[in-house]
Amino acid sequence: MSESLPYHKTCYKEHYHPKCDVCKSFIPTNAAGLIEYRAHPFWSQKYCPFHERDGTPRCCSCERMEPHETKYVALDDGRKLCLECLDCSITDTNQCQPLYLDVQKFYEGLNMKLHQEVPLLLVERQALNEAMDGGKHGHHHMPETRGLCLSEERTISTTLRRPRIGAGNRTIEMRTEPYRLRRHCEVTAILILSGLPRLLTGSILAHEMMHAWLRLKGYQTLSQDVEEGICQVLAHMWLESQIKSMSKVNRASSSSSSGPSLTRPQFELKLGEFFKHQIESDTSLVYGNGYRSGNQAVLKYGLERTLEHIRMTGTFPC
Repeated sequence: MSESLPYHKTCYKEHYHPKCDVCKSFIPTNAAGLIEYRAHPFWSQKYCPFHERDGTPRCCSCERMEPHETKYVALDDGRKLCLECLDCSITDTNQCQPLYLDVQKFYEGLNMKLHQEVPLLLVERQALNEAMDGGKHGHHHMPETRGLCLSEERTISTTLRRPRIGAGNRTIEMRTEPYRLRRHCEVTAILILSGLPRLLTGSILAHEMMHAWLRLKGYQTLSQDVEEGICQVLAHMWLESQIKSMSKVNRASSSSSSGPSLTRPQFELKLGEFFKHQIESDTSLVYGNGYRSGNQAVLKYGLERTLEHIRMTGTFPC
């Protein structure tokens, strides 16, 4: 009804029946006669259920589905980027160096400076997956790997002489056996998947640098949930620092402008919130539960005490 008059059916449908954000058609009713659709939990993009099965591409960064009237950009390795994410993407190693310096300064501000120069390389999906086959530490975002910290632990073989004392205090049964001793650990390089937006690239870089920091500081082998969890905590902390900084800039610029508009920085802010949401809502046992346990420990005890507890026990403090 509109006031006391009924709507014409087609007019009512035009005003109130939800439309698909992908095909722009009215979302169809299901067998029970109910309107059924899917919606992205962060972006609230509504779409017909069958678009999940008809090959409609998603942006490899923000996960939004490709609307029919707006074609996403195809990268060389088969991934697709929406135009907004493409606008703030980082595609080559040289372009990424200022971001690398920013993340390094972030670590220095936490009194966690890396004293080894670690090369950073942006690579395509195939090169990253090939490196991942070597069993190195990787930042996963199913179904693909987005970052790797390549490290090499050097070991030496030595011999232990364990003679037994026999009659007359003579040594007998002198024998040797191999013994492996960890002597040194080097971080060979950090690899990041190319073509991702600046904030996503930076959060992955912050994650991988934490792997490097743990290796270089001599932390013993940690369980996956503890190591990946604390790395996700650092990625989340870096994102928060970026969002806070960008918000200050936006507030300053908006006070001198005539009104708000959907500028690139505003979209980047929303994108940064999405990447934070991804970390916080991750359901995986390793990354999701690991992050939540690590974040709870850092909020309660601080980062320094949490790291010291990890060094001593290999676990997060309760």
